[in-house]
Amino acid sequence: MVLFSQATCWKAYRFKKSRGGLFVRFNSAFSSDRFAQLASRPASIHQIYQSLSTDPYVNLSIEHFLLEKAPPDSSILFLYVNRPCVVIGRNQNPWLETNLQKLHNDREESTKHSDGALLVRRRSGGGAVFHDAGNLNYSVISPRATFTRNKHAEMMMRALHRVGAVNTSVNERHDIVMSESDGQPRKISGSAFKLTRFRGLHHGTCLLDSPNINELGSFLRSPAREYIRAKGVESVRSPVANVSSSMEDAPAGFSMQAVIASVMDEFAQLYNASPDAVRRAQRAHAVEPELYAGDNWVAGAVGDLEADAVPEIKKGMDELKSLEWKYTQTPQFTFSTYPIEEDPRERPALPPSLPPSTRVFLRLKHGAIIESCISTSNDPSLAAEQASRVHEALKGRNLHELQPSQWTEVLVSRLSADEEPVTVQELASFITSKFGS
Repeated sequence: MVLFSQATCWKAYRFKKSRGGLFVRFNSAFSSDRFAQLASRPASIHQIYQSLSTDPYVNLSIEHFLLEKAPPDSSILFLYVNRPCVVIGRNQNPWLETNLQKLHNDREESTKHSDGALLVRRRSGGGAVFHDAGNLNYSVISPRATFTRNKHAEMMMRALHRVGAVNTSVNERHDIVMSESDGQPRKISGSAFKLTRFRGLHHGTCLLDSPNINELGSFLRSPAREYIRAKGVESVRSPVANVSSSMEDAPAGFSMQAVIASVMDEFAQLYNASPDAVRRAQRAHAVEPELYAGDNWVAGAVGDLEADAVPEIKKGMDELKSLEWKYTQTPQFTFSTYPIEEDPRERPALPPSLPPSTRVFLRLKHGAIIESCISTSNDPSLAAEQASRVHEALKGRNLHELQPSQWTEVLVSRLSADEEPVTVQELASFITSKFGS
């Protein structure tokens, strides 16, 4: 025990050297540059954080740091809200799962600082989801030995019941759904998982009060869907709703912070976390942006400052932002305007501005073109010659690097000898409209 004099009063503070060698004063505050040390401290078996950042690259990288660096016997809750973005799973195809034309075009240098919704590929599996200011993201990291896929979805459900959303339940897909008067459940929360040798990560979204609820389909509906056959994970589409829509008559109304506080309470009950940790975490937004620690817990606010201070988090952000991660991680897929053996579906009619004999086929691996057949002629010999010339220019090129002007340049240089310029331009426009170039 250490005593400090203050006027005529004495204040007592209890210090303890934790297993990580860090001296922690009971319920004491720390600056953001101590986050990595506190999070990885062996004694920090309960950790509760709320992010002050709306940057999805920051939040997913903090989450990944906690998964890799926190003690293997720790239980962690991390809550965050992202700016508008579409987040796809590690093994998904952005050309199939999203409408890239609606998203910020990160593939052109001149548009890299625009304010459009971002495309983000996370490190876990699962399907594509849209995030915005009305969407609460929750992440729970716990020992793998006690990890189950329903455990934390049910925790979230109980938290929603606490604030009045009693018509919510967990379905067989580990999603949280909300019953409606028409008898059709609406999805309000989906989940994704990542398992390591000792740890289990469950993170999910919760549609609390999204201002874009009626526009989600426009971000997640690809114009190329009817032409693509892909390996990897395809999203399961479900009708959705905001939790707030069922609480319009609730006496206390709806509050994002009330839901956050409720989730923290449920997490603390599930893992027997200290009430001090919960109290500190529940105040960890803009009013009190600090980290606090006790003998066996850490709680508080994290965000951009931690991302700047921790090299591993910064490295994770750089990886998630890279075009190689976003696009060349894509599993093999084909794009075809006509039925093929591996994808015999009927295709939509081509635009009337293109000859009926027009054929477009691409096979891609890791986002690069490995096979193609693009032609307009109805003469088989000439069509084969056209396809060969075009493939010579496309072979090995990354799809995300082909901008509209480059598609036009390739097709004009390879097809103009035997096709009308206006037709070649129409073909380039058709292709780029499907790939969001």
